[in-house]
Parts: sequence; structure tokens; C-alpha cells
Amino acid sequence: MKVAIQGELGSFSHEAAERMLPQCAVVPCARSAEVFDRLQRGLVAAAVIPIENSLAGTVAEHADLMVTQPVFIQGEFLLRIVHNLIAATGVKIGAVRKVFSHPVALDQCRDFFRHHPKIEAVPFYDTAGSVKHVVANHLADSAAIAGRHAALQYSGKILRVGIEDDKRNFTRFFLIRKLNGNAKQNRGAASASAYQRLIPRGANKTSIAFKVKNVPGALFKALSVFALRDISLSKIESRPMRGRPWEYVFYVDFLRGDDEPARNALRHLGEVADFVKVLGIYRAA
Repeated sequence: MKVAIQGELGSFSHEAAERMLPQCAVVPCARSAEVFDRLQRGLVAAAVIPIENSLAGTVAEHADLMVTQPVFIQGEFLLRIVHNLIAATGVKIGAVRKVFSHPVALDQCRDFFRHHPKIEAVPFYDTAGSVKHVVANHLADSAAIAGRHAALQYSGKILRVGIEDDKRNFTRFFLIRKLNGNAKQNRGAASASAYQRLIPRGANKTSIAFKVKNVPGALFKALSVFALRDISLSKIESRPMRGRPWEYVFYVDFLRGDDEPARNALRHLGEVADFVKVLGIYRAA
């Protein structure tokens, strides 16, 4: 099975894809839009994308693409993020003057840079890509911050293990598939047949996106459809709509699968919201 990821081979997304789908063939993509494009064109069977980090929050671009693109979440996975200092073979930590990595990874290793004031943090497009860069170019004064997977992929040497500030650093990944049929489900009216076949057995969690009018009580009415049925929300977040200044989409995760209370709640939500999109129904990690 071909599975698209954003980033280089050896990245955390690569590791998550192989943990979710052992024996899959990972297809690296330079940009997130390319991941979704390959999925829509049928060039890959699925994609694995990071959607949220426990420290950095939601991956905004992926949240936006989930709403606008016809895809469906089929699973989630929590990956413990361990940042390692990696260099080319023969490089000693005392010689390192620059460390490359993705800006989020650099930010999660502030204590390391505080204790090594002579080392410069250099933003790079990808964690695994930074390892590829320092190893391929045999940089004698540089290292990279990435996962162990990247060191194995590019034959890098791990100089320090676990240099992240917070040891409870996790990233939530989604396994997504192409959704056939009407993707937006305006006012909750679209048939569930578009995604019914994609719901895995034992699904117990649902992700949705919806929009309400900016009138008093609109959000209260929307959330009450879950409270009335004793459905627990595990997350709620709002994001601005692209091209619609000062209008927002609400993202909600709730702890029910495809059962009668959940279906009734979604039908009720469709009566009070401008639009509702079921992003996925899957087994909770």
C-alpha cells in the first residue's frame, strides 16, 4: 500500500505511517497540498498527517485542508516525540556550532540551546531533511535535531538522546482516505453512504467541523445537541475561514462512533448550523 506523508523519509510522519500501517510503502511529499493532491488523484491509497502536537497545538494547514478536501479520517495514532542531536559520522559535539531543524523542533529544545550558548539554532524545512543535509554534505561543524528514524535513514550519528524540554511531548496523527461523494454535507443533509464504508470496526470517536451564524446563542445551541445526549467532547477549537474575514469554523472531537445518539446529534446540529462536515469516525488512539 502506498501512503503519502509530508516531509522526508525518516521523519516522524514516516515513523507514524509505518506504525499505523506496517509494510506500507511511504511516499514523501515536499508540501502538504501535494499529499492531498496525490490522494485525490489515486496515486496513493492513503495518507498519514500530523494534526496536533501536545505542546505546539493544531497543525493549522492540515486542519484547513481537512475541511476543504474530500477526505475521511480512518484512524489516529499518538507518537511520542523524542528529539535527538544527530551529526555526520566522526563529528564531536564540541565541534558543533550550528544545529538545523524544523522551527517547532528547535523551539521544543530550548534548554539544550540555553546550556550550549555557542551553538546557533538554524531553522530548516524538515527534521529528517536537516539530518539528510548535514550528513550528505559532511558538515563538520553542524548537527541536526530529529528522531532516531532519521539517523537510521541517513546513517547519522546520534550525539545526544532525548534533548527535548518536555518528556510528555506527543503528536497526534491521522490516517486519511479519499472520500467519494459529497464531502461538505451541508446542513447535515448529505447521505452517510459517502463515508459509511470507510468507518472501521470498533470506531468510538468522531471528528467534525461546523459553522454557525454570528447571532446570540448560536454556539450554545450547537453544543447543546451533544449535552442533551450525554455525548462527551474531547476537543473544541475554532479557526478562521480562508477568504471569509471574521468568520470561523469550529472543530469538535466527540467520544462516540457511528451509533444512534451520534447520528441524532449530527442531524440536530445540521438544523442549527450553516454547515456540518463529518471529518472522520475512527478508533481513538
